[in-house]
Amino acid sequence: MANTTTTGNQQQPANQNTIKQTTQKQPMPQAPTQPAQAPVQPVPTTEAPQNTAMPLPKEPKKGFFSKLFNKKEQSKEDKKPEKIKAKKVKEAYKPEFKIEFPIDIPNIPELKDQTKLDVRYKVIDPYVDIHVYWDAKISEILYEVEEPKLTEKQQKDLETLEEGLTELINISFINIENKDIVIEYLEKNLRILLDEFGIEANKETFMKYMYYIYRDFVGMDIAEPLLRDYFIEDIECNGFNSPIYIVHRKYRNLRTNIIFTEMSSLTQFVEKLAQKCGKYVSYANPLLDGVLPDGSRVNATYTEDVTSRGPTFTLRKFTKEPWTPIKLMDFKTVSPEILAYIWIAIENRSNILIIGGTGSGKTSLLNAIAFFIPPAARVVSIEDTRELNLKHENWLPAVSRAGAGMATITGERQGEVTLFDLLKESLRQRPDYIIIGEIRGKEAFVLFQGMNTGHPSFGTMHAESVDTVVKRLIMPPISLSPSMVEALDIVCIITPAKFNGKDVRRIRQIDEIVKVTDKGEAQINTPFVRDPRTDQFMFKTQSVVFQKIMQRTGMTWPQLLKEFQNRARLLMAMYRDKIFAFSEVQEIINQYYKTPLVVLKKFGIK
Repeated sequence: MANTTTTGNQQQPANQNTIKQTTQKQPMPQAPTQPAQAPVQPVPTTEAPQNTAMPLPKEPKKGFFSKLFNKKEQSKEDKKPEKIKAKKVKEAYKPEFKIEFPIDIPNIPELKDQTKLDVRYKVIDPYVDIHVYWDAKISEILYEVEEPKLTEKQQKDLETLEEGLTELINISFINIENKDIVIEYLEKNLRILLDEFGIEANKETFMKYMYYIYRDFVGMDIAEPLLRDYFIEDIECNGFNSPIYIVHRKYRNLRTNIIFTEMSSLTQFVEKLAQKCGKYVSYANPLLDGVLPDGSRVNATYTEDVTSRGPTFTLRKFTKEPWTPIKLMDFKTVSPEILAYIWIAIENRSNILIIGGTGSGKTSLLNAIAFFIPPAARVVSIEDTRELNLKHENWLPAVSRAGAGMATITGERQGEVTLFDLLKESLRQRPDYIIIGEIRGKEAFVLFQGMNTGHPSFGTMHAESVDTVVKRLIMPPISLSPSMVEALDIVCIITPAKFNGKDVRRIRQIDEIVKVTDKGEAQINTPFVRDPRTDQFMFKTQSVVFQKIMQRTGMTWPQLLKEFQNRARLLMAMYRDKIFAFSEVQEIINQYYKTPLVVLKKFGIK
């Protein structure tokens, strides 16, 4: 069990029922002394079903535990084995431990006066609450994980049980989706260990032990409650003896009450992160980048040589369903006019780049505008770690892969598959749209080659302005020619901002690339810009992208303007009707491509 520190108040019901052993070892069968009789009907047992691939208990290892097991088992066989056998087959095992993860999003307030903040909500029912409150002593908002409290003796007993459980079974490799089967298996083995070690526990204490065993062996140890909290975006650990910080969707950066107090515990946790990601870390390879089974992105370091305070990790959580364009309107990140403009641009095969700083919402915006891709179009996405989630049938998601062994003279390892490799292959897969998660290096050369040969592409890049983007593209290591950069049509700049004292994310402006000179100077047109005083978006109808669309399609300006207005009204009607669901939003957009008049009529738009 990870060595951690937590605080919080929990109610403890007084229940003194003692947990008794329900499983005993079977005696060895004796040789028959009577002639064979008619077959006897089989008696149902409490063993795990055969089709669940549940690992059987390990043979006890040599050492303290095996000696204790063997000694106790021998004494039991000497005491009325026939009676014990009869008792086992008659009693049906019924697990008592239950755990639930709330589905509904808690409704928590946004207070202007932070000193009055005192919020509590449940993340693992009925065992874990989250308490967010203003601490007057340090003048700071604190985030506390309230787990079941254990006495000093109970803590030592739990450590003994977890060590015994590690020897008895290999719980780390249980790969069963049915949660009830896993819980039943854990509970049965815990009851065995309680009896073997002579540890008495009433029902309340037993349930506490079960929670921590489930958390540490099946879940993600101390990070399990944090990963179950819908409101957390990032989990940050800067080393041992340092509190874990989180980024909360409503209250932003908060210090938690969770601390790794021992270097070994933190090291083991980073090793577990690597195992869950299907990767490994070591002193030779101390950097970890991966994705957890729930889709959370992991970045970790392993040794003090790399980070002086010991191993570190950062977990970036993603929502199970990405935010839709309508949800971004609800957050006021974008306006319906901006989305209608991007919708028309995507339909007419424009190239779009989203730029901004770390944590500004680039990937969320990229995923949202991908809703506007025509339903039958072939889409290829290329990422380092899987973050995009499209509701699109004709979608090929590709992810790069790290290599193994010593690096070659070019810096690549055996078996490595880079973004550059995937992008080259994607051009042979006849994509209608290419989406690249983040442009950083030489893959940009292939991407802009694709743009110049008629493959509309979207992507993200860390930059703060169009000038910065152009300079990064034309200078080493990318080294594109200015004429190739002109293939880029639209640059969306998204940035963190403040409004009425609250941290928000907003599109700052949208720029259209008109021309890039030989000196790397960009001529731009800005159809949209945000007014920070009113938090409103200003729009001018003079658009270079719209002019290109009219030249390419033959549409007149009144026709294009009418289409722009219809789509903006449709998006506003969906927002008014609170249509935020992932599938529902995508279905309406797809239907608009097929029967626009029917969809407009449905929403009362003439």
